[in-house]
Amino acid sequence: MTKQRQKLLQKIATEHGTPVFVIDLEQIRANYREFKEKLPKVQAYFAVKANSDPEIVETMYELGASFDVASLPEFMLVHENIKHLPKKEKQDFIWDKIIYANTIKPAHVLTKLNCYKVLVTFDNIEELKKIKQHAPDVGLVLRLRVPNTGSMVELSSKFGAHPGEAVDLMAEAINLGLGVEGISFHVGSQCNNFDNYMQALNVSHSIFKEAKLRGLEIGFVKNGQRTKVLDIGGGFPVKYSPDVKSFTILAKKLNSEISRLFGKNRVQVIAEPGRFMVATACALVTKIVGKSIRDGKTCYYLDDGVYHTFSGQVFDHQHYPLHSFKDGEKKICATFGPTCDAFDTISLADELPEDLQIDDLLYAENIGAYTTGSATFFNGFPPAKVVYINK
Repeated sequence: MTKQRQKLLQKIATEHGTPVFVIDLEQIRANYREFKEKLPKVQAYFAVKANSDPEIVETMYELGASFDVASLPEFMLVHENIKHLPKKEKQDFIWDKIIYANTIKPAHVLTKLNCYKVLVTFDNIEELKKIKQHAPDVGLVLRLRVPNTGSMVELSSKFGAHPGEAVDLMAEAINLGLGVEGISFHVGSQCNNFDNYMQALNVSHSIFKEAKLRGLEIGFVKNGQRTKVLDIGGGFPVKYSPDVKSFTILAKKLNSEISRLFGKNRVQVIAEPGRFMVATACALVTKIVGKSIRDGKTCYYLDDGVYHTFSGQVFDHQHYPLHSFKDGEKKICATFGPTCDAFDTISLADELPEDLQIDDLLYAENIGAYTTGSATFFNGFPPAKVVYINK
């Protein structure tokens, strides 16, 4: 981090107190532009669960993004925050700009979604029966089970139909009078194994081919032509560390394979980037509220922890190294959150100066994804304040 950015974070912490979560909206714009530049034929459906801050939602909409939601509150958050914004003339949004990508939905949620006729995913026969009863007007996308090997967070143990059952499930949906628009898959969050995408694309192509041979009409009709939906999910890697593979390389592979497999067909390719859009756009400033020496190691107690912004270490399996604004010889130190729970341990191996004092500030970078979204009020400690820059 540059000295200029460090000074800005310190100024924000002085003005607003700590802990403070700083969202750089210009960095989000830059991340979106990179995604569109490298995957120009893919419509980005921002995964709201990565960071549901309303300013981020509005920024993504203004850039031209659509949205992937996984709950009714997320759906309403998007709907309420964009319905007042002007529609861009050149934007070609489909399905009211939202896909509900949770394969399991309560009946009352389906009833609500039916009013909006959005896209929803499914992966089993029982869900189809619910959809038929409560949301017969929505568009359906079949979620496939695909390899998640090498991804930081795997998803296929909970979601996705086996490829061998896929065409039968689509046929059953059509027999029920429902409209099947296409196929989706997710190779797992923070995917560092690009073969997962290649395998999933080839499986999807085979399923579309089998569905055609069986005479199934898959896709949505627009201007008299039928177009299939191919949702390639998320998992696009963020460079948290040097060993993470390049998104540029992945994009080249995706463009090539999508063109080879689907270039001669009418296929609308969409994706669900979440982490990619927000991870690098946010920083946290936290304050040392206590200090001790335990078993010869310096321990710092902070006003933020794993029940709050650092919750991503638990639920997302991602570590966020802490840094000091002050210089000094670095030693291996322990960092703890503010709650009365030993589980609230940020790290036992942060490299920090051991002469820091109470009220000194620390910061963490690249902390925008799956962090504040899962923060709690445990022990009565509120989540970090949010401050926006470059609005």
